[in-house]
Amino acid sequence: MSKPIVAIVGRPNVGKSTLFNYIGNRRVSIVEDMPGVTRDRIYMDAEWQGREFTMIDTGGIELETTDSILAAMRHQAHLAMEEADVILFMVDGKTGITASDQEIADILRNTRKPVILAVNKVDTFKASFDIYDFYNLGLGDPIGISATNALNIGDLLDEIVQKLPDTAVEKEETDVIKVAVIGRPNVGKSSLTNAILGEDRVIVSPIPGTTRDAIDTRLAKDGTDFILIDTAGMRRKAKIDLPVERYSVIRSLRAVDRSDVVLMVINAAEGITEQDKKIAGYAHEAGKASIIVVNKWDLVEKDSKTTLRWTESIRNELAFMQYSPVLFISALTKQRIHRITDLVKFVAEQHAMRVATGVLNQVIEDAVAINPPPYDKGKRLKLYYATQPDVKPPTFVFFVNDAEIMHFSYLRYLENKLREAFGFEGSPLKLVVRSRKEEE
Repeated sequence: MSKPIVAIVGRPNVGKSTLFNYIGNRRVSIVEDMPGVTRDRIYMDAEWQGREFTMIDTGGIELETTDSILAAMRHQAHLAMEEADVILFMVDGKTGITASDQEIADILRNTRKPVILAVNKVDTFKASFDIYDFYNLGLGDPIGISATNALNIGDLLDEIVQKLPDTAVEKEETDVIKVAVIGRPNVGKSSLTNAILGEDRVIVSPIPGTTRDAIDTRLAKDGTDFILIDTAGMRRKAKIDLPVERYSVIRSLRAVDRSDVVLMVINAAEGITEQDKKIAGYAHEAGKASIIVVNKWDLVEKDSKTTLRWTESIRNELAFMQYSPVLFISALTKQRIHRITDLVKFVAEQHAMRVATGVLNQVIEDAVAINPPPYDKGKRLKLYYATQPDVKPPTFVFFVNDAEIMHFSYLRYLENKLREAFGFEGSPLKLVVRSRKEEE
């Protein structure tokens, strides 16, 4: 199941990003801290009372428009209505109701989405009486909070969880590989999907935002069943005057959550952008197997080292996805399209690989013998044993004498040794370190 989306909307300076960052700093977020992953996020996976959801911060998005702030806020509210399962509308308790607040409230009242009204900057009990003025917005009971002082944040999260949609468990199709085709608008996702299918089942247009929803299409090839999930950056053609590539990550989240393998599509004519890093970073953090697909390769002027230069650039820009194979293709000319399904099947198998405990520990023992753990704070790290409790992604737990002295560089060394021994091509690895007291 894809995670429900909670969008934070409101006019500037009401505290949207402060709340977003507070929840993340309280480690409700389950976003992985890995080098090379872009930090300029507008999303955060969160969990509260056992319910997982994705929170979207619209406050960090710059809307380039010559119109007034009210027009920009209307765009944000429309985005929230289209993409979110729950809308968190934040207002400023010190400023009171403004014309911009009324403008957004008028739009939100006409949506069928659940709306939670959070009155921020309520720093004292005395000030909390002022929140009753916000009943005039017609959005139900306002919740007074202080994002800065962490007042009533738990109550707010309780309300969010209560309004999340029911997540009925989908019947898992273990023999089907779900493939999400993700990337910025106009990189050729729909064209690639059609090329893989061998027919025009998905509407293709050079206009960013043509595809309105994620589209699932079944494909059977060489005895393997696939489901291709084509995604898009925006819904409405009317919004292409805005920087739509900044929103495309929002549309990709659900598809990534539902997938086994992602095809991260990059436009060879434009190179790697910050938005590419955002989208790829989410797939990495979600633990999905991935293939980096450089599309429109037919438009690139080439010499004998073009492919090598491009590969090096991808490895530098997407440093956190060193494990992902890179494929240079053209959806238009069908160049190398035939290799995609075989590569998807291969990385899916790598993603689901389980290593026997005895073999695993022999590899770790050899790695430690070649390069013993360094001392830290006058104490040497001791590795007792390792185990693999899970797959998709392959997860390894290392039991040591003191987890706090496991240096990141040595953990990366162990990961490299695991990859040398077993492959895991196309799959991220999740490494967990746990302390275990030495036996007497």
